Amino acid sequence: MLTHLSDLDSTVTVSELLAELVPPDEFSKVSFDSYIPDPNFVSQGQAREMAAAFTKNIGKKAGSNLGIYLDGGFGVGKTHLLASIYFASGKKTAFGSFLAYTSIVGYLGFAEAVKQFSKYELLCIDEFELDDPGDTMIMSRFLKELAAKGVRFAATSNTPPAALGEGRFAADNFQREIQSVADKFQMVRIDGDDYRHRDSTFQFTALTEAEAIQFGQGEQTSLIVDFDELLTFLGSIHQSRYAKVAEQFQAVLIRNVRQINDQFEGIRLVSFIDRCYEAGVALSFTGDSLASLFREDHVQGAYRKKYLRALSRLAAMCSR
Repeated sequence: MLTHLSDLDSTVTVSELLAELVPPDEFSKVSFDSYIPDPNFVSQGQAREMAAAFTKNIGKKAGSNLGIYLDGGFGVGKTHLLASIYFASGKKTAFGSFLAYTSIVGYLGFAEAVKQFSKYELLCIDEFELDDPGDTMIMSRFLKELAAKGVRFAATSNTPPAALGEGRFAADNFQREIQSVADKFQMVRIDGDDYRHRDSTFQFTALTEAEAIQFGQGEQTSLIVDFDELLTFLGSIHQSRYAKVAEQFQAVLIRNVRQINDQFEGIRLVSFIDRCYEAGVALSFTGDSLASLFREDHVQGAYRKKYLRALSRLAAMCSR
């Protein structure tokens, strides 16, 4: 069944926004027991034990242990452990990416966001972004306000492959930028190799015109959209609504892909890719290769982590 952008509902209520804050489907059944540490890296087993211990103490007097911060590279199981904390906590808990939280804060307004999230006992924040000073400072203040109300936190870093040899790159940045609460986080380093054995180069194959014509012939709901039309649409709604949009189709064909020259358009697309990836959407495309979707100077710039994650997720979506 085919659908079009004009058919999609982008309206969202506060309750719908909050209901979206759960682990992605791929982590919906994980636990501490299902996390298998690599015997070559002792820190992985230690991280599992520390995460489990932190979870057991949620609800008790926080003291100096306000939160836990899992610091490591791609593919060492940080999100697995974070989702395990979510499921094992037994508390009123929210789980979302850093971008999901900042989008909701932006949509609700700071005071209303603090009011809504103060109802939770634990916030799980995946892939804490350290490349956007504005968002980072908003989150610093946000965490400080919630901490004063007794909320606890569990977070992960999103250290890119290029930073793996730089020691505690993410943790050092986190402690410096999140000045108001960082000293109350337990910093947990997770060493190891990417268990998926990925690298930062990706191969993408565009559909032929004949293949594109056949797209969407199955029973699943499929979206066909022109690339420029998609960019215009993403610029017309708040990023907090992207998840609602992504949940309304299982596959998407993006026609006439080209390189993005505008950084704002690029970051909005990155956010939409995140939401589609989390919703389990399969991706096909025509036009230029997705490998050249983002300009090289943008990829090597301040938002390098976001762009690399987006390319990795695009590759995963194309293989679905």
